[in-house]
Order: sequence, then C-alpha cells, then structure tokens
Amino acid sequence: MNPKIFVGVAVAALAAIIGVVATQGPSFIDDISDEGFLSSSGPIEVQQMQIELESIEIEEVTPRAAFLEVKFKVTNPNPKSVIFKQIQYTLYENEEKIHISSIGERPEGGVVMGSNYITILSESSVIIPDKIQLTNTGNTPEFWDALMNNGPLSWKIKGEAFSNLSSMTSGGENAILFEITP
Repeated sequence: MNPKIFVGVAVAALAAIIGVVATQGPSFIDDISDEGFLSSSGPIEVQQMQIELESIEIEEVTPRAAFLEVKFKVTNPNPKSVIFKQIQYTLYENEEKIHISSIGERPEGGVVMGSNYITILSESSVIIPDKIQLTNTGNTPEFWDALMNNGPLSWKIKGEAFSNLSSMTSGGENAILFEITP
C-alpha cells in the first residue's frame, strides 16, 4: 500500500481537528465543567472568587513603628482550580488612608520575572497573609494613640483581586473589586 495515503489521511484528520477547535473554541473543549472534556454546553461561566477579611492583627507597636498582619480568606467556588495572582488593597482607619499594599504579582506586558501565584483548589479556601509596617509620621496622633493603647480602631479595606482559571482554553483574567468593613 502506498505510504502517501496514510500521510494524506493523517493530514486530513489533523486539519479537521484544528478546524473544529477553531470554529467551536472554548465551548467545544471545556475543561472546567462537570460534563467532561468534550462538551457543547455553550459559553463557560466562571464564578467570581470571594474575598473576605480573616483578621487584622497588631503584632507590635513602638513610638516609631507598628507591625500588623492582614489576613484575607479567598474562596474559589468553581468546580476547577483557580490561579490566584494578586491582591492590591488600601487599608483605611476611620476613613483615613493608612497603607497601600499588594500580595502576589501580575505579568506586565506579557513578561513574568518569577512566579508568585497561589493555586486555589476547586470549591475550597486559602488564607493569604500580608505583614505590613506602619511608620509614625506624627500626622495621625489619634490613630497612633489608639494603636499604642489598644483603643478601638475602625478598619476598612478597599481593593482588587486578580485570578485565572487553571485552564489554557477558557477563562482569562478575572478582576474582583471589593470593600471590606469588619
């Protein structure tokens, strides 16, 4: 038998597969639904992660500096894993901006120097901590007095979190804006 026939059949089969994937896109190859790898269920809906404040702990306070630990609880409600990239947040006390921080990293311009991502498994949660240092500039004496004397503090956090499904064929970057007042 002529080997050119086998090569022709293989090329035709490969072209057919590429054509089906190109025309059907992520609705054909669905690796996040419970129906399986090949599905025709339509567009894929990604549920947003849930961001909660687990705690704000004051670890140490001196007249010049304060050391705090902010812990976020990030929940993945999707049936597949999510790659958590970054949280960018601003910490407020009594409507006054106290600190701006970020946890993780996002690639800028398609260049990633290293990976600082967290994989959150399906339908589970992780606690993501951030240690911050505040410097006493003398501009907020009431706030610093409350820190030094364990006084009542009125915290608020505003931010944005970024994630992707752990999938090459679906999803894309998802951004979540959040505001937390404990």
